[in-house]
Amino acid sequence: MLPSTPLGIGLGYREPFRSELFLNRDSVDFLEIVAEHYLDPNPFKQQELELLAAHFLLIPHALNLSIGSAEGIDEDYLKILAHLIRKLDPPWWSEHLCFTRAGGIDIGHLSPLPYTREAVEVVCRNIETVRRQIDVPLILENISYLVTIPGSEMTEAQFIGEVADRAEIGILLDATNLYTNSINHSYDIKNFLSQLPLERIVQLHFVGGYWNNGILIDSHSHATPIEVWELMAEIIASAPVRCVVLERDENLPHFAEILTELERARQIFKFSEDKQV
Repeated sequence: MLPSTPLGIGLGYREPFRSELFLNRDSVDFLEIVAEHYLDPNPFKQQELELLAAHFLLIPHALNLSIGSAEGIDEDYLKILAHLIRKLDPPWWSEHLCFTRAGGIDIGHLSPLPYTREAVEVVCRNIETVRRQIDVPLILENISYLVTIPGSEMTEAQFIGEVADRAEIGILLDATNLYTNSINHSYDIKNFLSQLPLERIVQLHFVGGYWNNGILIDSHSHATPIEVWELMAEIIASAPVRCVVLERDENLPHFAEILTELERARQIFKFSEDKQV
């Protein structure tokens, strides 16, 4: 069943934000945390997790499940991830639609899958394995990528939609990743969205990147560009989005800039809600 709980406007938690975050806690409805930071926490990270959980709803966002690995899911990793999620009891949790491990080796980054029927089968089989350990709803995120895997039998949007429909899961649509891929791979965003089951979009991500030699880099390092704001507004007006999350990892600005972006997202979110009344 897709999550129906509206959460509002969230922030991807990063440790340098902590003091300012608590001084401005009324501006943040919930936090998204990187699950890997707390799977085997030292005393400081354990204390940090307990502090955050005492004041915010926390949504775990995992990086290394490797849901697209043909060799299946790492059961040891899955057990400690399941333990964290059960402890936090979120309305949903998220991962990336990709693979990060092959041949027993951790690749170290999010790698795109071939858009084939066989890959759909692999992902759906792995999702069933995950569900046997974690009964909290899973949503999967579209990644940004620079290399297209040859041999695809469908478009990226059709692949995402096929996995979401077959496995009956929600979609975390990263608006910045979508915009970045549309630039780097020269495809039409409206056509992409027309092939996606919009009713399965649960959450949005947004942030800004930078240009390098004609390539747009998804670096989570700059203010959100106007094109992504416009894309977010279009998606929120068309899909039952429950929340949006700002992800900022590099070139961290003053927290006032973070608050400005969160407020702009809130106005877009609120405008869409008002239209539905």
